[in-house]
Amino acid sequence: MNANEGPIKLAILDDYQNIALKMADWSPLRDRVSIEVFSDHISDPDRLVDRLLPFDIVCVMRERTPLSRQIIERLPRLKLISSTGSRNTSIDGGAAKEHGIIVNNTKGSSTAPIELTWALILAGVRNVASENALLRAGGWQQSVGEEIKGKTLGILGLGNIGSEVARIGRAFGMETIAWSERLTKERADEVGARLVSKDELFRDADIVSIHLVLADATRGLVGARELSQMKPTAWLINTSRGPIVDEHALVTALSGRKLAGAAIDVFDIEPLPTKHSFRVLDNVLATPHIGYVSRSEYEVFYGETVEGVIAWLDGRASQPSTNVTVP
Repeated sequence: MNANEGPIKLAILDDYQNIALKMADWSPLRDRVSIEVFSDHISDPDRLVDRLLPFDIVCVMRERTPLSRQIIERLPRLKLISSTGSRNTSIDGGAAKEHGIIVNNTKGSSTAPIELTWALILAGVRNVASENALLRAGGWQQSVGEEIKGKTLGILGLGNIGSEVARIGRAFGMETIAWSERLTKERADEVGARLVSKDELFRDADIVSIHLVLADATRGLVGARELSQMKPTAWLINTSRGPIVDEHALVTALSGRKLAGAAIDVFDIEPLPTKHSFRVLDNVLATPHIGYVSRSEYEVFYGETVEGVIAWLDGRASQPSTNVTVP
């Protein structure tokens, strides 16, 4: 970059609620970079490249906007990608390294998604959303909810989030069973869960909650076969990643009342298309990927984003001014 290219420009992407600048103190950057916030989402690669061409720094919120090799290679000004959360598999790190682009990550907490998981479980089995809608419309009591004490909680994945979900399940008096491809009996025992086979988990659980990382091995892991094994009274909970579940198979199962319902925070395409079945099926409780959307989490995300940009500027910039040049 040379001085003729003007000030360093920073883009904040996918700030759906337009609150990024309120979640941290961005003032240390005021005289050093030009900041532009985008609250809309662009999925078309060509349009995305056109938007990002003027920017030296791109701040992404989790995986909302993937930065693939095809995108990165078309952004010659890009020097820094700042991503919220401890990892972001939607950024092609290899391509970034090849083009001399630094990728920074912030810390993250599992508290918010753990709490949302239980909010969805309880709201689902007690029909909270539909009863609230009825009440607002002038009605009064239309359903009979279920209790979870004594029921079986099946957890796919006993990592940081899954193990805490299991612990809370035990506090509610639930039996906890678990499965994942590499899960050992010793790990399951550590968190008070019983290791079972995948088939047993879907067959025996009253609530199946997904807590796996999206990877080739987990993409489509929950399909028509697994859903067909579930009890007609069971609920599927997904606060992990949408593509872990075969979306078409789930819509089919829910439409046919093959299971009681699903509580979903994540989807194949985000934002969720306006005419998607998950927006209208009466046995779906859907939230717009808010598992990590909490004030505390955002303050960490954007606060450490600012710190990372300052650190990069101090290491690469010649002086703190709007005419900073980066070699």
